[in-house]
Amino acid sequence: MEKVVVNSYEEFEQLLGKQIGISDWLEIPQERINQFADATLDHQWIHVDVERAEKESPYKSTIVHGYLTLSLLPYLWNQIIEVNNLKMMVNYGMDKMRFGQAVLSGQSVRLVAELHSLVNLRGVAKAEIKFSIEIKDQKKKALEGIATFLYYFN
Repeated sequence: MEKVVVNSYEEFEQLLGKQIGISDWLEIPQERINQFADATLDHQWIHVDVERAEKESPYKSTIVHGYLTLSLLPYLWNQIIEVNNLKMMVNYGMDKMRFGQAVLSGQSVRLVAELHSLVNLRGVAKAEIKFSIEIKDQKKKALEGIATFLYYFN
């Protein structure tokens, strides 16, 4: 799917209630999981101990940290949309976020996003993006929610 380009609040407004796009699939290998564990000091065995997870985990594999899955949102979001003419963009919050299914080491995920709401706050565009992170070849989603961004247009 082609990246959506937005140059103004008015162009953003035209996306209201519509799917903005779908990112490419991104594989999450064990190495990335280990790096995330090091960065966050979360070395729970279900994420980093491959041998133990194969024996003791109900998944028979290590699983991706839920917050690692969430942290991929900006990277995947940037594959879907390019917003130009900005002074800055600020992550404002998350609502109704739910982890639906664990992502196993080596699986691939992608982002599906739609513009849920858009409000002009005295020149600042407050965009609520309804998102889901899907797992390749799985029916249940890894993560769903609403991400809120503030776009400060020039």
